[in-house]
Amino acid sequence: MTLSPARVPGTGAEVRRLTATLYGYAFLDDLVLLYPVYALLFADTGLTVGQISSLFVLWSMTGVLFEIPSGVWADTVSRRLLLWAGPLLGALGFGLWVLFPSYWAFAAGFVLWGVRGALGTGALEALVYEELDRLGAADRYARVMGRSQAAALLGVMAAMGLAGPVLALGGYGAVGLASVLACLLTAVVAARFPEHRDGEKNRGEGDGWVATLRAGLAEARGNRSVRGALLLVPAVAAVWGALDEYTSLLVRDTGVADTTVPWLLLLVWAGATAGGLLAGAGEHLNDPGLAALLAGSAVALAVGAAAGTPVALVLVALAFGGFQLAHVLADARLQRRIEGSGRATLTSVAGVGTEVTTICVYGAYAVIASATSHGSAFALFALPYLVTGLLLVVRRPFGTDAQ
Repeated sequence: MTLSPARVPGTGAEVRRLTATLYGYAFLDDLVLLYPVYALLFADTGLTVGQISSLFVLWSMTGVLFEIPSGVWADTVSRRLLLWAGPLLGALGFGLWVLFPSYWAFAAGFVLWGVRGALGTGALEALVYEELDRLGAADRYARVMGRSQAAALLGVMAAMGLAGPVLALGGYGAVGLASVLACLLTAVVAARFPEHRDGEKNRGEGDGWVATLRAGLAEARGNRSVRGALLLVPAVAAVWGALDEYTSLLVRDTGVADTTVPWLLLLVWAGATAGGLLAGAGEHLNDPGLAALLAGSAVALAVGAAAGTPVALVLVALAFGGFQLAHVLADARLQRRIEGSGRATLTSVAGVGTEVTTICVYGAYAVIASATSHGSAFALFALPYLVTGLLLVVRRPFGTDAQ
């Protein structure tokens, strides 16, 4: 059974407070005006595609190193504290980028951003699931997290809409300042998260960090259903999450002006936002249904990216919507299957798998895009989703469908 605080009769006010805080946090966390233009900042500073990819690898490597320790920490100390501290590191990193634009400043910023991401991964999902479970509303998790992802993408879209005008008015300095302010506001909202935890259960048997880590890993080893869900998350999340970092370059290759890039990125992320909002309707998809979703999205990505025209980005938007929906559903499946006290730890294990796979994608992308084009590289990376869809139908690596 889930080791969480005793369930209490949930009131609508308590659920609304939790979800309102979550949606506000998610929106502000991605209201970062640097997001749609930082690849352009790197290129304009003189970095090559290989150097840019090396920064993304450093970012992911930082996540790999800190993901599981931060997940275990989230199971042993306050999750709200980690969600509050992370955005402050992001603010420091973005400040370095615009004050000292150089490869090494970008690298330092990505290390800080990687730590910031590791602090939030696992802690956020575990806090939300267990608070909903405490209020007797755990069945709303997929819907709530889908909406939070949509709120985050609305933040991305707002940043994209604002980035062009702000860039034109004040350059990268103004964009960076706005991004730092967004991080500070995110930390303020994070302090409002409710958190009710049973200290004895959260410390686990034997007390301490090591005992918590062992308990979480033991559940993954001993429960095939959990192990399958852990594999599914990176299989769904990693590739499109890595391609996200190159979307501005993909859009630029369609021949539009730099100031138009953020506006066309709005189209792509509108599709991803729609995918998050559909999580409630899609939470009962079985394995064949999820496989069909991934395959259809893969075809849309390949055709849309290879076409190399602004109009074809509609297909890329549809693909990102499908991948976003599949990502939320994979996370919800994992949360339902976890039964022990190491919820944040196991969620972070899935995060490590995602980061390691993402690093491989960054390396492969640097090679492919240097030899061909961004459109061709995007099209080739649709193939892993076709393979994942096939494996879901076979049902061997991901366990049986427990939805």
